[in-house]
Amino acid sequence: MSDNQQYKLKANWHRKTVLEMGVNGKSGHITTAFSLSELLICLYHGGILKFDPADPLWEGRDRFILSEGQAGIGLYPILADIGFFPASNLLNFLGRESTLGVHAEPNTPGIELLTGSLGHGLPIATGMADAAKIDKKDWLTVCLVGDGELYEGSNWEAMLTASRLKLDNLVLIVNRNHQFTIGFTDRDETQRDVILDPLSEKLESFGFEARTVENGHSFPDIFDAFEGIRGRDNGKPLAIIVKTIKGNGSSVIANQRGYHYKVPKGDVLEKVRKDLNEEFELLCAHEDELMPALKGDE
Repeated sequence: MSDNQQYKLKANWHRKTVLEMGVNGKSGHITTAFSLSELLICLYHGGILKFDPADPLWEGRDRFILSEGQAGIGLYPILADIGFFPASNLLNFLGRESTLGVHAEPNTPGIELLTGSLGHGLPIATGMADAAKIDKKDWLTVCLVGDGELYEGSNWEAMLTASRLKLDNLVLIVNRNHQFTIGFTDRDETQRDVILDPLSEKLESFGFEARTVENGHSFPDIFDAFEGIRGRDNGKPLAIIVKTIKGNGSSVIANQRGYHYKVPKGDVLEKVRKDLNEEFELLCAHEDELMPALKGDE
């Protein structure tokens, strides 16, 4: 089985797990998590980030800041799958005595800080990257923000600071799915909306090197964009814009703003499950074996 095929199977498993966590917990930003499946798998399973599940506070780890904190339901399965905490904890998402909240919290192994109040993650990540520079550490600070989050001015203030301090050890990832809580970004229906595009050029004008992943659900495209992120010495922070589809994996919830914070029920839920099961069967049609983690083997 090729690496790309394994990653695709892992993404299918990820979406199924996220869906059932949301159903069990009766809450969660499922469509946001669906948009990030491939990206999170590349970061953690694909060797982009440095970490040690046995020692979550290992000094040499990369600091990954999920500023888009409502995507915690998407990060938790990844962290459990690689050993930060038992996978059985996922069954208790939002349950009593659970550490797995709607927004990612630092009492969960693998989570650096509490996020969800949008616009806070990047300023903190900028401070972390500056501290690493001062202490001559070689770990990266990687901060994931939603594109709707870029309507918060604190992000742009942080970018100006990061550029001024020449923090080429800082990586900003933008989940560019063109949606936020109340609707769609860049849709100038009132003639007063703030338009983010051309986003790449704006980031460059703030002193960042900018790269764009045109298909944020393509593993090769994501890996290409992250090539050479270590040891950069051009004095510029790096921004990677990843174009995704909110709710990707099932057409019934994809790009449907009503499902930003609503768990599918009834016929819609069964259609999402059916879509994911059909994708799994299609992926496995010509394969003789599956990854043990996907089969549920020990």
